[in-house]
Amino acid sequence: MITADQLKDVQQRAEALHRYLDIDKKKIEYEEEDLRTQAPDFWEDRKRAEEQMKKVKAIKKWIDGYNEVRTLADELQLAFDFYHEDMISEEEVDDDYAKAIRAIEDLELKNMLRQKEDPMECVLKINSGAGGTESQDWAQMLMRMYMRWAEAHGYKVSIGNLQEGDEAGIKSVTMEIEGGEFAYGYLKSENGVHRLVRVSPFNAQGKRMTSFASVFVSPLVDDTIEVYVDPAKLSWDTFRSSGAGGQNVNKVESGVRLRYWYTDPDTGEEEEILIENTETRDQPKNKERAMALLRSQLYDRAMKKRLEAQAKIEAGKKKIEWGSQIRSYVFDDRRVMDHRTNYQTSDVDGVMDGKIDDFIKAYLMEFPSEGED
Repeated sequence: MITADQLKDVQQRAEALHRYLDIDKKKIEYEEEDLRTQAPDFWEDRKRAEEQMKKVKAIKKWIDGYNEVRTLADELQLAFDFYHEDMISEEEVDDDYAKAIRAIEDLELKNMLRQKEDPMECVLKINSGAGGTESQDWAQMLMRMYMRWAEAHGYKVSIGNLQEGDEAGIKSVTMEIEGGEFAYGYLKSENGVHRLVRVSPFNAQGKRMTSFASVFVSPLVDDTIEVYVDPAKLSWDTFRSSGAGGQNVNKVESGVRLRYWYTDPDTGEEEEILIENTETRDQPKNKERAMALLRSQLYDRAMKKRLEAQAKIEAGKKKIEWGSQIRSYVFDDRRVMDHRTNYQTSDVDGVMDGKIDDFIKAYLMEFPSEGED
């Protein structure tokens, strides 16, 4: 049974959210912005109209989120009072408390995602480190982990390019996580090197092995974001996508390889951005997706410069080896630990099944966004 102090904490946190989110101002803003959508000529400029609709929906989500918190906090107060009048059980009060806390924590977490990019969908790339089959198997395990996380949160995952391992696992994969808000805001916490320690199933002596894989996350920009791509620095190659054999063998060159020479505006250094896409059997569609991924990468670079996060970017480019990992997964000791926040759990199976929300939350609490644009 919850205590009076726990009830007071829920009420105080709900009130604090009302202030932090400036709900009264948001309600006025919503009415004003929604009124604009009712103009007779509203849909004449479709792109502008879609941007406006997106803006209205975003404001409404904050209001709806707070209204849910307020309702659950009020219901908890009633349940607490009814319990003392012997009208409901302890279990019912505790259940209402769990619902209220979950809604409050979800909204508090979203309130920390204040950067322009945070609500966007994202591109997540995994590269296996040195170590051959062992590291390639680890990269595939991480791919599954993120796919399970996305599935649990209602996101859609598309595989843009996957390089199979030599014997098992994968060398690299590019995943697009779409179909919902804040995919980038949540998964930006996964940027970095992930370290696995386990008794290797690929080692005949049953030795304990250490493997590494890197994860890079960038926002997936949409048509409302202006990104300049210099056509003079762009070139294309095509190739046959590998298939499963039989009727599935791709007999045409539907795979595309995009090369773009990026020039750092600060240093003048040039870097080749290489993107491969084999998502569909349709070459034009693969080209379109490859261009979207390029725009996302270019936007990601500009965004990080604007946020003056060059030091973090460089840290993310460390070699995939000892001393550079952000998180360790030690299977034998039943422990997963994030070295940035010191958050850890013994639920290794749960983590590998996509239950990484507590790691994400700990990171966002430790490294909140530095205000709005």
